Amino acid sequence: MGGPLETEVQFLKGVGPKAAAILHKLGLRTVSDVLWHLPRRYEDRRDTPQLMMLRPGQPATVRGVLESVETRPIRGGRVMIRATLGDDTGLVDLIWFNQAWIARELQKKKGEIVAYGMVRSGAKNKLEISSPEWEWIDADDETEEFAKVVPVYGLSEGVSQALVRRAAASAAEFFAPQVPESLPESILRSERLKSVAWALNQMHRPDSLEKQREARRRLVFEEFFLMQLVLQMKRNEVHQETGIAFPITQLSGQRAASTSLFEGASALDEGGTLWDELHAMLPFELTGAQRRVTKEIWEDMERPTPMNRLIQGDVGSGKTAVAAAAMLAAVRCGYQAALMAPTEILAEQHTMNLRRLFEPLGIAVVPLVGKQPAKVKRRYQQMAATGLAQICIGTHAIIQEGVEFQKLGLAVVDEQHRFGVRQRMALRTKAIGNPDVLVMTATPIPRTLTMTLYGDLDLSIIDELPPGRKPIKTHWKPTSERSFVYQAVEKLLEEGRQAYFVCPMIEDNEKVQAQAAEDLFYRLNEQVFPHRRVGLLHGQMKSTEKEATMDLFRKHELDILVSTVVIEVGVDVPNACVMVIEDANRFGLAQLHQLRGRVGRGEFQSFCILIADANSDESRSRMEILVQTTDGFKIAEEDLRLRGPGDMAGVKQHGALDFRIADLVQDSDLLEKARAAALELLSDDPLLAAPEHAGLRKRVKERRSESALVTVS
Repeated sequence: MGGPLETEVQFLKGVGPKAAAILHKLGLRTVSDVLWHLPRRYEDRRDTPQLMMLRPGQPATVRGVLESVETRPIRGGRVMIRATLGDDTGLVDLIWFNQAWIARELQKKKGEIVAYGMVRSGAKNKLEISSPEWEWIDADDETEEFAKVVPVYGLSEGVSQALVRRAAASAAEFFAPQVPESLPESILRSERLKSVAWALNQMHRPDSLEKQREARRRLVFEEFFLMQLVLQMKRNEVHQETGIAFPITQLSGQRAASTSLFEGASALDEGGTLWDELHAMLPFELTGAQRRVTKEIWEDMERPTPMNRLIQGDVGSGKTAVAAAAMLAAVRCGYQAALMAPTEILAEQHTMNLRRLFEPLGIAVVPLVGKQPAKVKRRYQQMAATGLAQICIGTHAIIQEGVEFQKLGLAVVDEQHRFGVRQRMALRTKAIGNPDVLVMTATPIPRTLTMTLYGDLDLSIIDELPPGRKPIKTHWKPTSERSFVYQAVEKLLEEGRQAYFVCPMIEDNEKVQAQAAEDLFYRLNEQVFPHRRVGLLHGQMKSTEKEATMDLFRKHELDILVSTVVIEVGVDVPNACVMVIEDANRFGLAQLHQLRGRVGRGEFQSFCILIADANSDESRSRMEILVQTTDGFKIAEEDLRLRGPGDMAGVKQHGALDFRIADLVQDSDLLEKARAAALELLSDDPLLAAPEHAGLRKRVKERRSESALVTVS
């Protein structure tokens, strides 16, 4: 038998068995469920304007008498419901689409209604509110009872606001004091927070909007604080494990020699050091940021605990060179290194680039991908198992059964947000002992997301582009100007450059009117650029066909490459200086930025042309931010603001963002405070062993068991 919070919802005052069955539709079965079903917003009914005072473009809570209800069919087999609301000063129409049940509810009786939504100007300048939230005002409601701050809950069909409010108010009044306090008194004092019981009561029964905001702040802080405790404790655990202590200092000569490089020395004095070898291996000078991050990685590798480091860097910042430095260190210390990429094209690109770097040094690099001929695959697997292959590069195939390593000491995971936790753990099981793990992403991640998803990893940021790189010029053009775009591309082709054309789809789809790659390939090849060599690349092609097409493009035996987003990462052709993205409004901001990063990799001025008819405020905002900046971190912040964290980079699958109330955009400052408080607490009590931390220890244990937080440990 559970405690008071597990009391069945039917026993709440004002509920009963019949109402409880309705509440079950929302998953509300216990008092605890009701307490944590927090309102989605609040209506301040102390300020309900007369209808004549409404203005288009402003949200409003309106109150009036239901004058009429009309239901009529519209195009596409849809139905529109129009209800007219009136008071002594005017009228407003409430409109819903395809919700016949609302019409039935409204036609049951006459009376007063309260509704909330965005006011807009409709046909004949009549004011209307589309898809408003609404409810009846019961005749026995007293004016002063109505005129207050009212919580508004998320509902499902057949569940009324009145019922949920009644259950929540009862739960808050009688059971909120039973909710155990997790935060110790020291945190409550230092952060000026009220008790959880007070906060829950003010969330469901607010005395004012000011007190509700204070209550929300308290609950948000607790969510962030617990999450940061979990992440930091996991990070501390990894740092206490026994790993591989790579003897890099012995390879690199005196520490002073490597230190001088960071202080601006033009070359290393001691022949044969690892820095000398890296310097000779790379066909370019490392940037200051690359040297700094390389030093951080090598120092991590020297420690006898497992490295667990995330490298962030914008497109073109040189993450691969830094990863190569880590792999060189591992190999020279007598270990193997493995790199796992999300697509075969990217794995093949890495193989080609790393072979160019490592094979002159006598270091064998082999690919392990899914579609290799059986004979080739067996040979490469044998090389990995015997240690002849010192660096192995693959896709998911690298962690399949049958792939073994002799002495794997370093695992590098590229574009890691595309892999699940189990896949990364499987890669680690292939290693000897407890390997070092280096995680790379070319998708800039806002700081709030980094702290949320990757707080258990050490972070390095490559925040400097190689010298001489010219910023990519980005232009947004409507579809009506497509022919002018093609003319501009032709001028660049005449100068000897190459071009990408990217589409969101492979084949035509009647449901989504987007430009298909195969259709565009035909049009460009036959009609627009018949005198040019045009190639086609997409994910449904065989691996050999894709590599052959890319090889032709690299060798400039193709002038134009028509592709889907399969080229989003990894493709590097310096002579390609223009990218045309068709139907650009169908891509997310981060994806558009990644695609744009395929050009601007050589000495020539590069261009990105976004062809799109942006018909919404959000799509226009996306196009405008790309035109204004090439800073991936600014773009990521804007992407987070526009779309929210759940849709960014596929992170929702990880479970780390399942907050009850916290919002990473709105509450970023509070996340910083919660993180600082968690670090300070753990510095004094790393295991939360103190008696006053017993509640925290229990909540952290629960959180760790219920959340699939992102980790590579």
